Amino acid sequence: MKVSELRQMSDEQLAQVLKETRESLFRLRVQAQTERLDAPSEIRKHRRLIARILTIQNERKRQQQRLAGQSA
Repeated sequence: MKVSELRQMSDEQLAQVLKETRESLFRLRVQAQTERLDAPSEIRKHRRLIARILTIQNERKRQQQRLAGQSA
């Protein structure tokens, strides 16, 4: 998923994608320990997607705090 697609999502949608991605990453890690993965690169892709989502969420939070600080 591209960053531009993630930025267009609402906060609730981002939270849902984050939850699903974390669950999927957990399943991949368990699968990697118990059996052979078909595509080990999927773990890296999921970790990077989680990082992207968290970055966007933090940017939005900082922007809200800046706006709240300016209006106060």
